[in-house]
Amino acid sequence: MATFDLVFTLRQGGFALEIANAISARALALFGPSGSGKTTIVEAMAGLRTPQRGRIAVNGRVLFDSDTHVNVSPRERRVGYVPQDVLLFPHMDVRANVLYGRRNGGAVPLPRLADLLELEPLMTRDVASLSGGERQRAAIARALLSGPDVLLLDEPLAAVDVPRRQRITAALLRIRDELNVPIVYVTHAIDEAIAVAEHAIVLDAGRVVASGPAAEILK
Repeated sequence: MATFDLVFTLRQGGFALEIANAISARALALFGPSGSGKTTIVEAMAGLRTPQRGRIAVNGRVLFDSDTHVNVSPRERRVGYVPQDVLLFPHMDVRANVLYGRRNGGAVPLPRLADLLELEPLMTRDVASLSGGERQRAAIARALLSGPDVLLLDEPLAAVDVPRRQRITAALLRIRDELNVPIVYVTHAIDEAIAVAEHAIVLDAGRVVASGPAAEILK
């Protein structure tokens, strides 16, 4: 079980996000329509956007706190972030892309990740030859090799066809349960949120409109 303290205000242009939630869950879904603030939250957790005020912490480790002037650099946050537009290096094969994320200490061994995400047959493939689902699995493996405290996934199944979605969902559950890596999962699909997450925060126009067990509030 992980704890997520998400209490902050972030304004950019005409958009303003306000969130004040403390959650305990192995996986948290951020649910809502496009433009509701889901990606803004995970980018703030990753250190890619800076709130005007507030506090962000994972398992008690403070990543941002305006009152105490804490703002941990993205590289030092121990966050594995897989954005919606997966950015793999086109000049590297899958193995090299995955190994690029490796850091000393805390990382899951590559053979275990390759088995969990069904990557072994892909390791020598060029990135250009991969399907959307294969690219996602490679990107998730790269993020996990950094030994993150939390895995942030932004619409991971958006570019994946239906038959392959079940395989990736099963892999995410194994990451959550076997590797004990907490997940924050951005989606606007109810079935995905319920399948992966225990708790859901529902957003609309930068505001939290509901928060609770995913299977209950997303019925």
